[in-house]
Amino acid sequence: MSDSVPAGEVHVSAAVVTDGDGRTLLVRKRGTERFMAPGGKPEPGESAGAALVRELHEELGVVVAEPDLVYLGRFESDAANEPGFRVVAEAFAITLDPASVSAAAEIAEARWLTAPEAAALPLAPLSTEHLLPLAWA
Repeated sequence: MSDSVPAGEVHVSAAVVTDGDGRTLLVRKRGTERFMAPGGKPEPGESAGAALVRELHEELGVVVAEPDLVYLGRFESDAANEPGFRVVAEAFAITLDPASVSAAAEIAEARWLTAPEAAALPLAPLSTEHLLPLAWA
């Protein structure tokens, strides 16, 4: 992937994080209302997997190795926090111990949720359209 991004697109790496007990981790960034999968934007020259490893450490305090990430695919939806933009996500799955996760950096809340619990929250389109169905398939 080149470092140039078409106008109107936000490229991110996203994690479908599960705990082995049927719950999925969703986060809410400070100053926003929608919950979404953890992750973030790759830095120039950074691979999608390397970006996710970095973001999980910065935002949740967890240390994971890139080979532990299972690639799920590339997904596109309306951006949750950038009106008029589309988010293009390289998504990966990983199972984590909930005790190892704590909200840090720009993350205001990190919640482990079942499908019914998540349905009661405002969610990012990428999560509702693509990532949560994968988590609970």
